[in-house]
Amino acid sequence: MTGGHRDLRVPVAPGVRLRVRHRPGDRRPAFLLLHGLASNALLWDEVAGLLAAEGLPSYAVDLRGHGESDGPEDGYDTATAVADVAAVVAALDLAPAVVAGHSWGGGVALRLAAEHPDLVAGLALVDGGWVDIAARMPERMGRWREVASQRIAGRGGDTPEETRAQLRKAHPGWSETAVEAHLADLRPGPDGLLVPRLPDPHFMSILECVWNERPHRWYPRVSAPVMLMPAVHEGSVAGSRLTREWVDGAASALSRATVRWYMGSDHHLHSENPERVAKDLLDLAREAAP
Repeated sequence: MTGGHRDLRVPVAPGVRLRVRHRPGDRRPAFLLLHGLASNALLWDEVAGLLAAEGLPSYAVDLRGHGESDGPEDGYDTATAVADVAAVVAALDLAPAVVAGHSWGGGVALRLAAEHPDLVAGLALVDGGWVDIAARMPERMGRWREVASQRIAGRGGDTPEETRAQLRKAHPGWSETAVEAHLADLRPGPDGLLVPRLPDPHFMSILECVWNERPHRWYPRVSAPVMLMPAVHEGSVAGSRLTREWVDGAASALSRATVRWYMGSDHHLHSENPERVAKDLLDLAREAAP
């Protein structure tokens, strides 16, 4: 137990166990918190602490191959992630839970709510879950694969101290808890320099799913209340316009949708403004409660 958390090891498939960071609470519903691609459960620590202060328990999952979870050779796709998360909910008897997913985790959460509606009391899509790249910009797919490959090649290679300094400079508003959480996306290599925890082939396998996911097919099957929490990045007019198109389309297609815009925020809302994210999640929990 560290700082109120207890780490659980939950079996989800033969030979595969996921690390789940649990912070207890004496009220319901429970929160199930999902991170994004190449990220980890620690990014939810500050939000989880604020939820616990209101008596609500949370369970932040390291998805397959991420953080401290097992990393088998296969299963790096959204469908398998959904099956893994459903197994966590069943094993820990959390249903129905309020499920919050960040970035790719939003896509996992959306599909979980569509395929397993009995498991989800409320759904929070935290700057993710509505992206439809294949439909909107299919001509850019090849270029984005090239850029992703270059970005992968450039990840890591610094000492922990250098990486901390880079994170603090790039995100001066982040707490030390947030900085250390992002640092946990990496691990020391044989030379002591940091390398990604998620191997490159597994990263690309998941990224292909993100590129090809068609979220609109899941919207009609979601019956739980949904809160969309999009970030609007400063200085990106085209990106902001596209985000609004996707979010407006999702909000109109979902039967019970609320939008909370995060103006001038970066992608990691829960690192930049955990207090506001927690408040919005608590609002959703009140709507989702029986």
